[in-house]
Amino acid sequence: MGALEMPSQSPETFKVPTAHYEFGANFLDPKCMLIGRILTDGRMSARVKYDISENLTMKINAQLTNEAHFSQGMFNFDYKGRDFRAQFQFANNAFYGGNYIQSVSPHLALGGEVFWLGHQRKSGLGLAARYNTDKIIMTGQLASTGLLALSYVHRASEKATFATDFMYNLANREATSSIGYDYLLRQCRLRGKIDSNGTVAAYLEERINLGVNFLLSAELDHWKKDYKFGFGLSVGEF
Repeated sequence: MGALEMPSQSPETFKVPTAHYEFGANFLDPKCMLIGRILTDGRMSARVKYDISENLTMKINAQLTNEAHFSQGMFNFDYKGRDFRAQFQFANNAFYGGNYIQSVSPHLALGGEVFWLGHQRKSGLGLAARYNTDKIIMTGQLASTGLLALSYVHRASEKATFATDFMYNLANREATSSIGYDYLLRQCRLRGKIDSNGTVAAYLEERINLGVNFLLSAELDHWKKDYKFGFGLSVGEF
């Protein structure tokens, strides 16, 4: 639930209240995962994850809309070795990509990524690093498209985790950052974040009964005066 900004010739901003309803279903077993979502505005999304073998996994992500040329679909094949991971991707719009990450020590992993977008005739190359211990996880990514991304996660206790990230676009010289938290209580889980654009978000998941969870979410953008609220109910263990 929120407000949709409407175009206007006057300097004032007009917003119309709007709301969407989403229905979803999940199916899980040891080798297969199926997740589907459908919204009242006609959008439909689907996720499939199937373990072909102990090391090879196939993933499918699709989103269908009523708008022309906005439907998307992607296939991923992930291979997990003893000390490395490799992935091959292909999607509509003639997109092809691959990435590889290798453990070089018990705590440090290095990797790279390459992609080709055929319809736009664009290619890209990226490098990544990941350092993790029992308490912290640090990651860094640098892409030839001009994007630099850094993240840091700190596990303060078994119930509390804090995180921060930073992104810088070299092309337009814009930077964004955010800090967030994840806290577990006896019967609920609370997550939230605030970013450098002034957007504050919070998410609460409370267990009402065995297999029944109640969800509350909110996102407040004070600069744009854009406020969104939502609630949900999930039935079943997954």
